[in-house]
Amino acid sequence: MSKHKHNADDEHLVAHRPNAATRVRNYFLTGLVITGPIGITLWLTWTFIKWVDSWVKPFVPRVYNPETYLPFSIPGFGLIVAVVVLTIVGFLAANFLGRSLISFGERLVDRMPLVRNIYSGLKQIFQTVLDQRGTSFNKAALIEYPRRGLWAIVFISTDTKGEVSSQLKNMADTVSVFLPTTPNPTSGFLLFVPKEDVIELNMSVEDAAKLVISAGLVSPDYPEYVEDLVVDPKQAERLKKVEKV
Repeated sequence: MSKHKHNADDEHLVAHRPNAATRVRNYFLTGLVITGPIGITLWLTWTFIKWVDSWVKPFVPRVYNPETYLPFSIPGFGLIVAVVVLTIVGFLAANFLGRSLISFGERLVDRMPLVRNIYSGLKQIFQTVLDQRGTSFNKAALIEYPRRGLWAIVFISTDTKGEVSSQLKNMADTVSVFLPTTPNPTSGFLLFVPKEDVIELNMSVEDAAKLVISAGLVSPDYPEYVEDLVVDPKQAERLKKVEKV
């Protein structure tokens, strides 16, 4: 009886033991998961450095370019020069003389019909994105889109302002949100949504972006957020209404 049981157990283990081809495939996939993100990150970094070098190096005088005296190129030299030059420009622009020159240049640009529209738009975008005091995209949220019963992740930008806010003030108190597309979150839609229809998430914007980019395959560990979650009474009431629906 015991011998028969041992034989049955041995046959069960053999049946479930992966063969050589399966083990090789698992090893390959494990190696791909480990080296893939590292390789892509290094490639993107190297490509960015070469791109900056190709733009900056032609403007560096040969006498100040160390590659003139060395038998090999120095990757990243153009990037270093760009960082130094931008820092100097920022320092000069913070002075009275620099601000005066910038104001004079902007007055000249304002006289150019097409150029002034492009410049003002780009300036506003850069100021909004790079302003450390700003609160752009500091929260992720859920809204019902493209119809009720379907939910989409959005990034909260700010309270609706300007003419849009004035036109909608009698209908709802709205917030401006950006709805990203999958798998490219840099494109999407600007929506003005009533605040009561927005459910804020406790996950970070970075985790929400990963969720969008991966098409739902990479999801943050929810229990990590539950411990620190402070429930807003109004939001809890909205969640109860959603559950009833």
